[in-house]
Amino acid sequence: MTKDSMPLQDLPFKNLQGSMLSLSTKRGNKRRSRGLRSEVLEAECTPIDLIQQCSPHTKHQRLISKDKENDDTQFVLGRRSRRKREAITGLSWDHLPDELILRILCYLPLQGLLRVSVVCKRWNRLAFDESLWHSVDLEGLTHMGPALQQVLKTGVRRLRCPRAFVEELHFISSGLVPLVEMDLSSSIIPTSALESIICSCRQLEYLSLEGLQLSDSIIHSLAKNVNLLHLNLSGCSGFSATALADMLALCCRIEQLNISWCSFTSNHVKSVVNNVSSSVSHLNLSGYRENLTLDDVKVLVSRCQQIHTLDLSDSTLLMADSFPVLAQLKCLVHLSLSRCYHINLAALSDLGENIPTLNLLDVFGLVTDGHLPSLKKEMPRISINSRPFTAVARPTPSSRLIGSLSDCTMWNRKCRLRFKL
Repeated sequence: MTKDSMPLQDLPFKNLQGSMLSLSTKRGNKRRSRGLRSEVLEAECTPIDLIQQCSPHTKHQRLISKDKENDDTQFVLGRRSRRKREAITGLSWDHLPDELILRILCYLPLQGLLRVSVVCKRWNRLAFDESLWHSVDLEGLTHMGPALQQVLKTGVRRLRCPRAFVEELHFISSGLVPLVEMDLSSSIIPTSALESIICSCRQLEYLSLEGLQLSDSIIHSLAKNVNLLHLNLSGCSGFSATALADMLALCCRIEQLNISWCSFTSNHVKSVVNNVSSSVSHLNLSGYRENLTLDDVKVLVSRCQQIHTLDLSDSTLLMADSFPVLAQLKCLVHLSLSRCYHINLAALSDLGENIPTLNLLDVFGLVTDGHLPSLKKEMPRISINSRPFTAVARPTPSSRLIGSLSDCTMWNRKCRLRFKL
């Protein structure tokens, strides 16, 4: 039997034998042989426990108690061989810190990031880290509800999903959503779902809800985003004039406001001109045929002297007597009076003299193609009918071609994560 597999019953005897040899040496009995000492030891009543305590401690080997190797009467000692440490030739992903993995994951597209998230729990946690989901473009994604809910939970700050179809959304947030820019233009989304999103926002600065059905609750939630700079509510409906007035009074930092072609009454229009921020520079108030009057224009001009771009198109009650009022805007560069049919064509030439800062003039529907060259000769420094579409507060100006690379931007910046068909 080898030393490495010594039976347990032999171990005390060996220790005892060594202890007796050391005691015999101290007594000077050198003439006895090893066998004789063993016989004497077996014959004496030696206090074995005491001798074992005095014996030098030996390193006991580990026991191996496997079912097939050991039985009730036989126990085998086994020494586990020491494994040599293998030299590490490369680094494992498990050894990389989270910060380094996040830096690597930030180069993945949206679909790649989703594939990575199913590798393991750690990668799932890292794949949905808010630093990777700073800006997301979900345009073209079907069944938007679950995806939108997941993206909102990642802490997204810039969200672009125009022309989206959200069939149902039960978004319940434990905290506030840190959205700063959001574009839901021309989307189909239930009003209740939109309310659940807007009511969780407090940091919105750029927002486009063009063409959506709103409510007073949504408008009141918007009023809590006091840092709003660009707001596009073109073509919206479903909210009262009182809620609109309260929102505009609280959001006093708005620079660009597009509130054209809404389902407005004259009270809505008065709520706008009386409460819009005095620092507004771009305002689109077109589409209110018989609800926008000269008195409303006077109030607007007296309050908002910093207007740079003003669109009053399709206001059929405006006439040439509004020109002296508009001339009070010392910063006016772009004026749109398209389809204001009560304005005399001959009076348009006076605009160049009355408003020296004017560079762009849109009068679609007032000037025919035959009269346009003569009008341009009378106003050589003014570009006439060069901007058929408004860009006020719109995230993607309509002048861009749909499907082009520039069409994928939102307020002149692209989103890092973009869904691709």
